Amino acid sequence: MAPDDLLTRHLQQWLGAWPPLGLGVTVVGSIGRSDPGWDGRVHDVIGVATPTAAVLSVPLAVADRLATVVRGDDLDADLARLNDSMPEIAGRTGAIAGGVFRWSTAPTPSADIGEWVPTDDDRVPPWLAPFNGDVLIAWDDQHAYGAGVGRKMHDDFGHELSVVTEERLRGRGIGRALVETAARRVLADGKVPTYLHHPTNHASARLAEAAGFPDLGWRVLFFGLR
Repeated sequence: MAPDDLLTRHLQQWLGAWPPLGLGVTVVGSIGRSDPGWDGRVHDVIGVATPTAAVLSVPLAVADRLATVVRGDDLDADLARLNDSMPEIAGRTGAIAGGVFRWSTAPTPSADIGEWVPTDDDRVPPWLAPFNGDVLIAWDDQHAYGAGVGRKMHDDFGHELSVVTEERLRGRGIGRALVETAARRVLADGKVPTYLHHPTNHASARLAEAAGFPDLGWRVLFFGLR
């Protein structure tokens, strides 16, 4: 299956539907919002937005009422209406927020680095332990953890990559090379690699761009508080 088709299948399985039905927000009720996610926690309001349209996946019990709030003509206006209506309809405070959503079909060519190890390996740092797939680690000269990539294996079609480099090793391109290596592994396994980060995390944005994950103006949507 082509990587672009894998992205579509990933979003269909992760959200419950893809693509959006038109401009603005398409609200979808999904049984997946009551199931534990990659980390064992329930993520009950999530979405993905292109520059002009979005699919927002919500619990089945509130989907019909939330769907009456949107007009499907303007993305930002629909998100604002949903923010105003969530407390009354879904009992949630906070607001719908967005991070940058990236994916890659062609990671930047480089030599593979790091070692794939299971998360129960004693050398794996605590931040990597919750991931539901083996993790890729670069060791320093003393054979201690230097940088690592974890895979959030959301479904059968999409794996989200997260990377952290120890401060003493930053600026050497190690994190970028790990992301490139992990992305090639994900693609070889027949999945699409995705990469999410906060809009103000400029270091993460630069790493993603260099690794072959362009910013196409897509966002991941989530609800702040419950």
